[in-house]
Formats: sequence, structure tokens, C-alpha cells
Amino acid sequence: MKISESENIELKKSTSELKEALISIVSILNKHGEGEIFFGIKNDGTIIGQDVSEKTLRDIAKSISDVIVPAIFPKIDALQIENKNIIRIQFSGFQKPYFAFGRAYIRVADSDCQLSPAELEKIILDKNRFNYKWDALPSNKKISDIDQAEFENFVKRAETSGRLFVNEKEISVILQKLKLANDKVITNAAEILFCNDTSFEIQAAVFAGNEKLNFIDIHKFSGNLFTLLEKTEDYLKEKLNWKVEITGFQRTEIPEIPLTALREAIINSFCHRDFTNPKGNEIAIFKNRIEIYNPGSFPEGLTPEDFINGNERSYLRNPLIAEILYKTKDIEKLGSGLKRIENECRKSNKKVEFQVLKSGFLVIFWRTTQETTQETTQETTQEKLSEIELMIINTIKKNPKITRKKLAQEIGNITENGIKYHLENLKAKGLLKRKGSTKNGVWELVKKE
Repeated sequence: MKISESENIELKKSTSELKEALISIVSILNKHGEGEIFFGIKNDGTIIGQDVSEKTLRDIAKSISDVIVPAIFPKIDALQIENKNIIRIQFSGFQKPYFAFGRAYIRVADSDCQLSPAELEKIILDKNRFNYKWDALPSNKKISDIDQAEFENFVKRAETSGRLFVNEKEISVILQKLKLANDKVITNAAEILFCNDTSFEIQAAVFAGNEKLNFIDIHKFSGNLFTLLEKTEDYLKEKLNWKVEITGFQRTEIPEIPLTALREAIINSFCHRDFTNPKGNEIAIFKNRIEIYNPGSFPEGLTPEDFINGNERSYLRNPLIAEILYKTKDIEKLGSGLKRIENECRKSNKKVEFQVLKSGFLVIFWRTTQETTQETTQETTQEKLSEIELMIINTIKKNPKITRKKLAQEIGNITENGIKYHLENLKAKGLLKRKGSTKNGVWELVKKE
């Protein structure tokens, strides 16, 4: 049996190193919340054994009790490996920060580093953030501020999903049963979910290249969560490239990135947003990627891979909001968001990336960089055009003399610069050309041979 040191396993030659072991326990707890210490094993994994008696085990337990704050209750036992006695301490605790000898430490690889005042402050702030849930706090809104139609739509969807059973019709009674209100005061969760006049907004933009230098379209959406979900979904659908497959008389439109993955990323960004942070959610569309950002820090000591490939449980920042989305089946299963995004992209052979930032969390969907457009007389036709490009072509068919300004007005929700960008794309694809002067010329659609 080979035991190696790691971020949550520490090896000690003997209990003469008990003081260092106590520091290791604290550093592992502050990083991972659980770990193991072994006495009688060198740090290279060589088993040398350790004298073990009942008094030895009692002394270790007393030292842990006297030194480590807040208190933990480890399991301490004697084992035999390769016919040699060793001691194992198994410990866990989730009341960070932990201290040994009055100081806090954190695990870095297999070393124990003392926390700086700034790092210690961050752990305390994170602890306080998760000890009280913002979405359960009272809002300054009242039940009368709730959009009744939106709330009734929620109840209908939740009942249809089989995840909500109510006999009452009174909004206030249902809200209280869902822990979204107390008397006439609603919670922050209820405000975000069902009130139209909120501070909840999302900024969405399309950039000309792969950097945030020149944008060709920008929008700021506000409203209740369900409205924002619908608006952001529509915005992404409009900006995506779509492949149209026609087999016989059957037409199928396929987006460049799976819509289920994009939707899951948006919902995930809503559920895990830090609403105490004045910075809002963002959607940024570049030539080579789409980014979905939320200002909510990732759980300390964990990585996205722990949730995708491991068995980590969801660490909900806004549990009341998540529960409502679960009841409507906007969330299929609590804690499965990142895994679902990964799986959907893998099925479509699309690359997705998750980045933990100091300011929040970012999901990056990488786009197909080389788009091809082809028109054939065979049974199967494939084109890759965005919805905007299809709208431009259809509008030009009706009026070849139309100007960029008029195109922007007729299509709506797009600037004149945005129209220019899509016209250039269509020209580059060989589907459109301009005849005559800028002022008096006409657009001509090109049919490829």
C-alpha cells in the first residue's frame, strides 16, 4: 500500500512532529474541509512505523482539542501497514477559518502557508456570505409589486411539471408556502423572480473581432428573471450562426452551439450570481467565441472539474431562486448545470471552457471559425447563415434599393453599424454584391453555381 502526500494528505515520521501536524490539519481544513494525517510514514511514502499506545492516541486527541479553533472531532485510530504500526487521523470541518496556535494556515500543494490578513479577511467574508442567504432576506418590495401574470404563469408551469401542488389561489399564501414572503413583505428572491422594477440587468454585446475593442451591437436588458431569461435566449438565437439542412421537403435549422447548453449557462449565471455585487451579468459575442459571465465567486477550494467529473454537491448561493427554477423545470436537477453544459457540447462536438475569475465565473463557448455556405440541387442543402443574415436577404429580395439605415429600422434591435457588419459577411460569403454608387446603387443577391 503506497500513500503519497497531497493537498489533503500529510505524512509525518512520528508524533514528535505533532505540532507541525496540527498546523497541517488547519491548513487542509481551510482549503478542502477534510483530509488525513499519518504518523509513521516518511514524506516520500516509506513506512517506518510508530510506537502506538492508548496514551499516544489520547495525547493526540487532547492536543487537537486544545490547539485547533473552532473545535473539530476527528477519528484517530491505529493501523498496521507492512507489519508496522502507524496512526491515522481523519478529520473534517466546514466552519472556516480554522486556527492552530492562534494563526490561520492554508494548504498549497503539500505545504502549509500562513494566511495573510487579506486572505483571512476573504475567507471570513465568504463564510458570512454563505451563512446568510441574500435571496432569503426581506426586500423593500411588497406583494402588490409582483407581476401577477408572471406569477400565475409560474404556478401553472410548476404544477404542470408535477413539482408544485397548491390548492390556494391567493398569491400571498402561495408565496409564504414557498418561503418567498412573510405577511406583506416579500424576499429578495421573490423580487428578482416576479417584480419588473428591479436592479437586475444583463448587458449583451456583439464585438467586431475577438477583443472588446469595437462593438457592433449592444443591449441592456432589465426586468424579472423569467423575462430576462426569455430576452437573453432570443438575443443569442438571433446572433448565432445557423445551419439549414433540407432533406426532401423537410427543413431543419441547427445552431452552431447547442441551445440547451447556452440556456443552461444563462440559468446557471442567474442562480449563482452575487446580487450584493453591483456588477451585472454579461453576454459577450465575439467572432471566435461566446462568453457568459456572472459576478459570483466560485466556492473556495473547488474547481469546475469537481462538479463535472466528480461527485461534488451544488453550493447554492441563492437557494430560493434555484428552487423556483427547479419547480418550473428550468433546472432539471439541482447541482447538475456544469455537467449538462459539458455533455451537450460534447455531443455536438463543440468546445466549452469554464474559467474561475477573481471577479466571478465565466463560461466560454468556442465558435466554428470557418463557416461555409453552399447551395446545391441535390436532395440535401446546407447553408450557414445567422438569423439576421437571413432577414437581410429576405428584405433585400423585396427591396433591392433599401439603405443600411432602412434595413436597421425594418429588422429592429440592431444598429446601422450592425447591419454593415452583416452585409460585409454576406459579401464575403459570395451571396451579395453592390451595383452602382453608394447613394443610388442596388443590392444584388448572388446565386452560387
